[in-house]
Amino acid sequence: MPIKLSDHFTYRKLLRFTLPSIIMMVISSIYSVVDGLFVSNLIGDLALSSVNIVFPVAMIVGSFGFMLGTGGSAIVARTMGEGDQEQANRYFSMIILAVVLLGVVLSTFCVIYTEPIARFAGASDALIEDCIVYGRILLAGSVPFMLQTSFQSFFVVAEKPQMGLALSIAAGVTNMVLDYVLIAVCGLGIAGAAIATVLGYCVGGVLPLLYFLHPKRKGMRLTRTRFYGKQLLHACANGSSELLSNISSSVVGILYNLQLMRLIGEAGVAAYSVMMYVDFVFIAAFLGFSIGSAPIVSYHYGAANQTELKNVFRKSMVVILCTSLAMVVLSELLSRPLSSAFVGYNAELLDMTVHGFRLFALCYLFAGINIYASSFFTALCNGALSALISFLRSLLLRGGMVLLMPLLFDLDGIWAAVTVAEGLAAIISVGLLYAMRKRYQYL
Repeated sequence: MPIKLSDHFTYRKLLRFTLPSIIMMVISSIYSVVDGLFVSNLIGDLALSSVNIVFPVAMIVGSFGFMLGTGGSAIVARTMGEGDQEQANRYFSMIILAVVLLGVVLSTFCVIYTEPIARFAGASDALIEDCIVYGRILLAGSVPFMLQTSFQSFFVVAEKPQMGLALSIAAGVTNMVLDYVLIAVCGLGIAGAAIATVLGYCVGGVLPLLYFLHPKRKGMRLTRTRFYGKQLLHACANGSSELLSNISSSVVGILYNLQLMRLIGEAGVAAYSVMMYVDFVFIAAFLGFSIGSAPIVSYHYGAANQTELKNVFRKSMVVILCTSLAMVVLSELLSRPLSSAFVGYNAELLDMTVHGFRLFALCYLFAGINIYASSFFTALCNGALSALISFLRSLLLRGGMVLLMPLLFDLDGIWAAVTVAEGLAAIISVGLLYAMRKRYQYL
């Protein structure tokens, strides 16, 4: 029996409803992981470093789609909870159109200025050529990437998380198969990796357009719309935390690259690349649960059902805490085999990566609560608090720690910087959740 947003959620039902979003986010994160595996093992560690220089830039562009998707989905879900499906469809259609138009502008700008952007992000003379080749292709595919990040949220609101999961699997398989064909068989090198990624984005971003455009589709669908300035601004403001979080993560990634280039050169960037690939997958689980549970929160908030709001919040907190503990244990146990899959061909680089990852992975004790708290306030349409958590966690604390910690602990300070930042942010997140409990009545 299909699960509805209006249902009462047990642990089993909550996990069933959010599991497709979790898997969808994990599979989406595999794009970069697969690229890293093929690039590192078939092309080399310098090419891996080039990918890690450019990828934060692509994530900054894609984060605008994530902003409109998460911020807009909360508005659409709340409007559905208020009983106005047709108006919800018009808001949905306007937001998707905004994603496309913004994507065209950002993609054009980034393709034209790929070289200076790569230099600013830390590319050395040894890396710049691969950065330009990979970057121009990847950034040219920004529109389907932004659409994919937007639809990840809207499939949940449409009560079709399984459809979003199926398309993510199809996109991931497309990327993996084409990575092998274009790099190993056709010999296209780093350009092949970029082309494979963009074609994967097209599966995950373009096919949903056809699905929601189907004229006989009931419920949430794309329809004729107009410009709703207030709602668009609200979607941007409400999703600003997700935008800020993604941009901040990318900026901090650039700071990491700059610091590592200064301390130990390209090898340090390669080691950090491995940590980031594994981190994409682990963090994706927290993001997927937050995305999957957010429309439930928005719906019952719009319906003024405080009893179910309390129920979902309490169960979600238990899930996040248990998952956080499991992730730390798992990441510590798998640090060597995971690192070996990327850089096993270089013993010195492997040892440095394993040591760094074991310090870095302690951040999963705190990252889940921070991600959920930010998403929870977005779902309650409180973009300001959500943005505050994201700003403090992603930019101020992470950025500050990656600059400060190496002064105190040298290279180990870089690896441990995220753990310290997430721990400090968790104190703030828990404080805000406690302080706002009476206003929204979720405790």
